[in-house]
Amino acid sequence: MMPIRIVVIDDSAFMRKIITDMLSSDNQIEVVATARNGKDGLQKIQEHMPDVVTLDVEMPVMDGMTALQHIMEVIPTPVIMLSSVTEEGTSKTVQAISNGAIDFITKPSGAISLNIDEVKDDIITKVIVASQAKIVKKSPLKKSGSITDTAASKRYSRSIVAIGASTGGPKALQRILEDLQSDFAAPILIVQHMPAGFTKSLAERLDKLADIRVKEASHGEFINNKTAYIAPGNYHIKLKTLGTEHTIILTKEPPRNGHRPAVDVLFESLAEVERVNKISAVLTGMGSDGSRGINLLKELDPESVIIAEAEESSVVYGMPKAAVKTSHVNQIVHLHKVGDTITKLVNRPGGI
Repeated sequence: MMPIRIVVIDDSAFMRKIITDMLSSDNQIEVVATARNGKDGLQKIQEHMPDVVTLDVEMPVMDGMTALQHIMEVIPTPVIMLSSVTEEGTSKTVQAISNGAIDFITKPSGAISLNIDEVKDDIITKVIVASQAKIVKKSPLKKSGSITDTAASKRYSRSIVAIGASTGGPKALQRILEDLQSDFAAPILIVQHMPAGFTKSLAERLDKLADIRVKEASHGEFINNKTAYIAPGNYHIKLKTLGTEHTIILTKEPPRNGHRPAVDVLFESLAEVERVNKISAVLTGMGSDGSRGINLLKELDPESVIIAEAEESSVVYGMPKAAVKTSHVNQIVHLHKVGDTITKLVNRPGGI
């Protein structure tokens, strides 16, 4: 089996050495080159044609954001960003993920993290996942055609949409929210696997791009139509019914599937809500988070509609594949059609 070939790009010689040593400790990985800035990195990438690139956000000469743009345009390669947990760092990292980076690693203590070995296992895991990921080429926005009918009927005046995503999710969420039609009328609850701090930056970025409001969810707030609520990093998100309204509950219950927030927790919570039309979507990501929740949704409300992102558009076809294996998925939909599909499921008179 051929090793996963890596180029490490970081302006700190110390960080280049530590990251190289950590990755090289796994016999599945070979660091074929390192680079001190984005310009140097582009040359190394073209020379070595690696399977994965680790890319620092802040660098002189050519920073990580500019380098990422060139990589995606010239020689599309799975990229993992390395970022500091600062307001600027989280914002740039979310932008990088939306612009094509596969995933990111948070440096524990700033640009030069002497304790970077704390995230050694995380870096290795993400590099292995990235090596198997697809670089989905950017395509212009386009409206999808008609959707196929399902056996479900639109029984209630209100619909609630729940979406779960992991690796590749921020870019997929951007596409979906931008594709929602102007007459879209429902609340959306979103679980995106991300650490604390990054979900706020993601919500702020998506809010600027989408026609509907996008915000990081707050404990105790009532959900409103035409608003998307993103679960904060390190909190599960649930729904609670109060009279005719529904409120958001954030909890620090133990992680599920290694995640907090977890898609299963959101879906299971939605399953318990009565007298609403329920639409759930599972997008790109590693693992099987969401599958248990799908089972409960269909058990308690067989008319729930479940969407799985199609394999050809998924960066990582793990979570959607696991969803399909439940045999409860109603529609398998290419990312370019998910937003339009959800709109029609919510708004179509006479049936969802």
